[in-house]
Amino acid sequence: MSKNVLKVENATMQFGGVVAVNNLNMEINEGEIVALIGPNGAGKTTAFNVITGVYQPTNGAVWFNGEKIVENHPQGKMKKLYKGEHAGDYTNVLAPTPDKITALGMARTFQNIRLWKSQTVFNNVLIAKHCRTTSNVFSATFRLNKKEEAKQREEVLELLKIVGLDDVKDELATSLPYGKQRRLEIARALAAEPTLLLLDEPAAGMNPQETEELTAFIGELREKFHVTILLIEHHMNLVMDISDRIYVLDFGKLIAQGTPAEIQNNQRVIDAYLGVAEDA
Repeated sequence: MSKNVLKVENATMQFGGVVAVNNLNMEINEGEIVALIGPNGAGKTTAFNVITGVYQPTNGAVWFNGEKIVENHPQGKMKKLYKGEHAGDYTNVLAPTPDKITALGMARTFQNIRLWKSQTVFNNVLIAKHCRTTSNVFSATFRLNKKEEAKQREEVLELLKIVGLDDVKDELATSLPYGKQRRLEIARALAAEPTLLLLDEPAAGMNPQETEELTAFIGELREKFHVTILLIEHHMNLVMDISDRIYVLDFGKLIAQGTPAEIQNNQRVIDAYLGVAEDA
């Protein structure tokens, strides 16, 4: 029996009177590639933000490798902030933070590429290694742990070779073609050594050739990095080619789940999304 990696339980995210995600339930098992699809505005990225701790859900919980990492605490254990721009406000000390969730083994990319524009390809990936370092701020600042730093640099070079970016390691990230920038963003996420990788529209803005190359690349990630993958995507050829299972959202609600073949033949999904997928 496959190990359960991610469980989203009755997750709801409400902004004022708008319910962006409504009672979402999902499960992903180790080694799967699972897609979350639906029309623009269906709540897919909001679901990602709940899973990764960017948003604290209005209701529900998220479990990662059997540990509850996200949960709504309406009454909360509140702590008053005395410093900074939010002094006087209260924060929920039980709310997760994305960096802590990343350290547990979950990493993500974003719909809009978020690379460090003034940094090289190599440094973009090296910076992401910080969550796996054992050095403290002092030793890192003064480079006292040279052995660990050297090891991380070797690991970054090896990672860039695997993803096919070692030949441009000294180039500025923003000088790369769009498709390679997307690949770099994925490489940066992989540098955090995740067991679960979340990809938010990785093929957005790509031409057909780039999309085809990305499809093969994502499939290789599972084998080369032994990583489980959850992705949001509008390119249905990509989704149908590499997904083991698919969840479909519409207006924040889960309307279907199943294999690619089951989703392609689901009339409700066809009516809500697949019938206009090329225009999405």
